Amino acid sequence: MPSAARISPARSVAYDVLLRIETQDSYATELLHSNLLASLSNADRGLATELVMGVLRWQQKLDQVVEAAAGKSIGKFDVEVKLALRLGAYQLLYLDRIPARAAVNESVELVKLHGKRSAAPLINAVLRKLSKQTRDSSPQKQAAGDFSRLYSHPAWLVERWTKIYGAEAASAICEHNQKRPQTTVRASSPTFLEERSHEGITLEPAALVLNAWHVKSGDVTGTRAYRERRLAIQDEASQLVALLAEGKTILDCCAAPGGKSAIAAEQNPSALVVSMDLHLHRVRLMRKLTGLRAVAADARQLPFNLQFDCVIADLPCTGTGTLARNPEIKWRLQADALQRLPQLQSEILNSIATQAKRIVYSTCSLEPEEGEEVISRFLTENPTFQLTPIERRLQQLSDEGSIRADAVGGLVKDNFLRTVPGIHPCDGFFAAILERTTNRG
Repeated sequence: MPSAARISPARSVAYDVLLRIETQDSYATELLHSNLLASLSNADRGLATELVMGVLRWQQKLDQVVEAAAGKSIGKFDVEVKLALRLGAYQLLYLDRIPARAAVNESVELVKLHGKRSAAPLINAVLRKLSKQTRDSSPQKQAAGDFSRLYSHPAWLVERWTKIYGAEAASAICEHNQKRPQTTVRASSPTFLEERSHEGITLEPAALVLNAWHVKSGDVTGTRAYRERRLAIQDEASQLVALLAEGKTILDCCAAPGGKSAIAAEQNPSALVVSMDLHLHRVRLMRKLTGLRAVAADARQLPFNLQFDCVIADLPCTGTGTLARNPEIKWRLQADALQRLPQLQSEILNSIATQAKRIVYSTCSLEPEEGEEVISRFLTENPTFQLTPIERRLQQLSDEGSIRADAVGGLVKDNFLRTVPGIHPCDGFFAAILERTTNRG
């Protein structure tokens, strides 16, 4: 019998995470912050994360080199075998510090441990063949000019982005998605800025939001400020969306994990801020993390009998603006989602419009179907609302000292906020402000 003791903890956990992602539609970010990694040392935790995210980012390219070496389509292999091949191939092609012997042998042991002993000779042969190939002959060098192959993205997505944003921007988006994303924190606590140097944390000011900081070194999750919830990990684009909200009563209607609600409460200290989410377990977590009022409900059927000054509607979407953090999305996403999700977004918008004076609509998507087109349809169906130019609110935030003055112009596209990864130093987001022009009834 193969022994788990012959497999390093990092590789074992990475394989388990990849298996759950493949078979249970789980998400890498959630699993990599779960108890699956609790027993790992910091070094093993880092390697497990590198292996999982690397395999997901470069999946298409890994499959291509495996197929060339095996003479067989990757789809013909059982999932356990396929993942062992990808894991081994990633280490051989992209991690120079990993001895080839370890990458090959432990991939073989992994597949044995997971009940596919008969595939062990094949995995050994394919990975040994790959180990003899030089980086100079890798597909990356051969695929210059083909963004899909060069950056391991589905061709249909690359073609869309090229048509929408142009070839140069599409290339920048794809390149950005293949890099480890910047860790950004929101920290308005002056005590944290004093404490950080004593806890081994090096920060530099972020590019857009004044209370945002990029983490250059150290683990912020181990700091006292993180434990006491005086700082939160949150991308700058997400922070920007939350800063757009203002009023005495604010609803965050699809709020989990609660970062935008927390910013809205901090930015509007006298306001009643209510967080809402469809899933009760997420609502319970938000209550714990933010201390704000949180309720479980469907945003298509609001359980309130009051008008909110502002509703933050950061709605479910394809997530194509976050592929650097969630690379598995690009392999799961199908084109029909661009019909189904905008319908859901429109249903939610129409629902909250009955109880909102102002709506901050946003998605972490690069797709116009989930941004500009949803807003256009909403305004046609809801003539009592109008689009407020986003630059007006951004300039107000700049004057208040919340965002950097030189950032405003570059964030605006046709009266909307639009950030594009690789062009802007953050995830890709779309946002619009909608305001009621007449009283209902």
